[in-house]
Amino acid sequence: MTIMKSPITGKEMALKREKISLVFRKEEFTIYSHFFVCEDSNEQFTSTEIDELNLIQVYNQYRDKHNLPFPSEIKEIRRKYGLSATKIAEILGFGTNSYRKYENGEVPSNSNGRLIQMVNDPRKFKDIVDLCDTLALEEKSKLSIRIMELISISKANNFSNKMEAYLFGSRLPDALSGYVKPDFSKLTEMVKYFAERLEPWKTVLNKLLFYSDFLAYRSNCYSMSGVRYRAIKMGPVPNNYNSIYEFMYNEKHIDIVNIPFSNDIFGFQFKKAEKEEFNSEMFTELELQILDKVSSSFSDMNTNQVIEFSHNEKAWIDNENERKLIDYNYAFEIDQI
Repeated sequence: MTIMKSPITGKEMALKREKISLVFRKEEFTIYSHFFVCEDSNEQFTSTEIDELNLIQVYNQYRDKHNLPFPSEIKEIRRKYGLSATKIAEILGFGTNSYRKYENGEVPSNSNGRLIQMVNDPRKFKDIVDLCDTLALEEKSKLSIRIMELISISKANNFSNKMEAYLFGSRLPDALSGYVKPDFSKLTEMVKYFAERLEPWKTVLNKLLFYSDFLAYRSNCYSMSGVRYRAIKMGPVPNNYNSIYEFMYNEKHIDIVNIPFSNDIFGFQFKKAEKEEFNSEMFTELELQILDKVSSSFSDMNTNQVIEFSHNEKAWIDNENERKLIDYNYAFEIDQI
């Protein structure tokens, strides 16, 4: 987050957070309000970035409550059909710029949001395309071919889809996923990044992923991978992490080496798989900075130090006794990194 200097004194101001209630579409939501405080005058200031961060928290909760799609989902639906924002808006009967605004963060009406979710299914989108009377015959024919391809791909990927649903759950994005749909490909790249940089033990890798996702959420109110994390004795871990890593290993995305210790105890070390390279293009510049920051922060710590470090987090302290899934809003309580 950018630093802000006091317009009164010119000194750098401290960033503060406090819980407040805001009303959106006649409904009240509690958020972590961010603001800067001038220590000399005690006056509060915000920036465009801060205001947006506060608003996104409200929008995310509204979308979650009403099962509306998130910007990343809205953008992905359009891209998979190979359409412009203007063209898909035309097909769905929206205003010319509506779809583009939804992709950029504006919350759709409940009816428009549900229609967008519905056309994520190519079979349902085909029915709407067939009814659209503004598309040229050539456009409709080309789009119909693409839709039939997606229907075939969906059938072929049935096992993969079921496996991802088993590993990550099939719920819509919510506060436990950082308001992002779980993305196995992106999580795999995160694991590859740390395997190449640090060759971490499994316990350490779990914390590296936790901090990467939660720091991303702290910065823009969206997690990096959409993974849910659970608080256990050893600290925060991705939910179903053993099955997730086993699947990555079986797919040859990573190498996991069993290292024997004393008394028949083994440690599991993650290393770069042969011919596998980290794909930086899947990440934003901010996300790459966070991955680098997390990697640097833990590079000189051993496993026990990393565990103790994570045990200082309120996200772990509040949830460990019941082994609960961790709400991403705990990201705003992370001040160690």
